[in-house]
Amino acid sequence: MKNVIDIDGHKAVVSLDPEIGMIRGEFLGLSGGADFYARSVDDLIVEGRKSLKVFLEMCVEKGIPPFREFSGRFNVRLAAELHEAAVLAAAAENKSLNEWVADAIEAAARAA
Repeated sequence: MKNVIDIDGHKAVVSLDPEIGMIRGEFLGLSGGADFYARSVDDLIVEGRKSLKVFLEMCVEKGIPPFREFSGRFNVRLAAELHEAAVLAAAAENKSLNEWVADAIEAAARAA
């Protein structure tokens, strides 16, 4: 089961908030927070559309770019043993560590 839904081309992570007995959605890739709640999936989509509309309107009003920009770079800290194992696995596939990690992330992201 995937906990990501698409609302008008925008991805949101969905989870259950057991304290209030509602489904919670939170948009990904925005420059700020835009979350929304409902008791059913259909209502969650309706609330998501409302939340996104309000967020985008506020961004225009305040002159803020609505979407987060990704640089394509990030640092990963690993145990030394895992780092060594990853370097060996990459070399076995005749890849740099960066290529090997990028391929692994791409495969995992496509499977999600």
